[in-house]
Amino acid sequence: MLNIYLTDINGRLHEQEEIIKGSWISMISPTEEEIRRVAGHLNLPLDFIKDPLDDDERSRIEEEDGNVLIIVDYPSISYDSNQSSVYETIPFGMIITPDCFVTVCLEDNPILHHFLNQKVRSFFTYKKTRFALQILNVISMYYLRYLKQINRKTNEIEKELHQSMKNKELYAFLAIEKSLVYFTTSLKSNKVVLDKILRQKYLRMYEDDEHLLEDVIIEITQAIEMAETYSNILTGMMDTFASIISNNLNIVMKFLTSITIVLSFPTIVASFFGMNVALPLEHISHAFIIVLCIAFGLSGATAFIFWKKRYF
Repeated sequence: MLNIYLTDINGRLHEQEEIIKGSWISMISPTEEEIRRVAGHLNLPLDFIKDPLDDDERSRIEEEDGNVLIIVDYPSISYDSNQSSVYETIPFGMIITPDCFVTVCLEDNPILHHFLNQKVRSFFTYKKTRFALQILNVISMYYLRYLKQINRKTNEIEKELHQSMKNKELYAFLAIEKSLVYFTTSLKSNKVVLDKILRQKYLRMYEDDEHLLEDVIIEITQAIEMAETYSNILTGMMDTFASIISNNLNIVMKFLTSITIVLSFPTIVASFFGMNVALPLEHISHAFIIVLCIAFGLSGATAFIFWKKRYF
């Protein structure tokens, strides 16, 4: 999908039919024809557009003939067959040319909707450096938002694990740990790109742009620390709760064994008095009640002993 946008002097965003100077070209899972159209019009290498469409592409920045390509990973959330949230990272490409700004990604995402819905202040398509930094700022904001969601989800699963005897919650923890590894790896790669932008001056920046870039680096650093902290906590929790699940199962088995022993005494007594041989109490009219009292007395005494020993 190919869309072209342009902001007017008042900052309002309008969709265009043709590529003109100062426009923003949004490419979401573009076709080969759309790739060749944009590359030919802006004199871009085809790899500049195709590389961000590779799901395994690493974060990087490079320059060729006055065109700058920035590839970073942004966080994405999806849902599996059980409607459980799954977090992952997807490459996002920004191409800064002398005339236009191009974004390339595999799928529609909330990062772009922040700009399409004009939720970002001082957003102009022709301010290409500022636009790139604003996108990086929104991406870092989403990392922090999703990390907080992951932390809340971890706390919810932790509460369920206290009474659990199944592996479902451990599998959920494993999925979260996998997401945190993806986040940590992508955040560190993004930070390397940001450091290069700051040090090597790939982009022409004004003082406000440099301040914005420094703020983005601070947020990315904070996100890295959060992801690493959550990952370390989660690793320890998984080991602990694996033992808790095993202990919960042992408690249940101990309870069921105790109940089995308590209920075995009426069966034993009834078996003795059900034999076709001479037995005590067989000529007493209240023998049945006496036998029941003996059976339940033995069960009650055993249950009391088990209760005192905290088997129940």
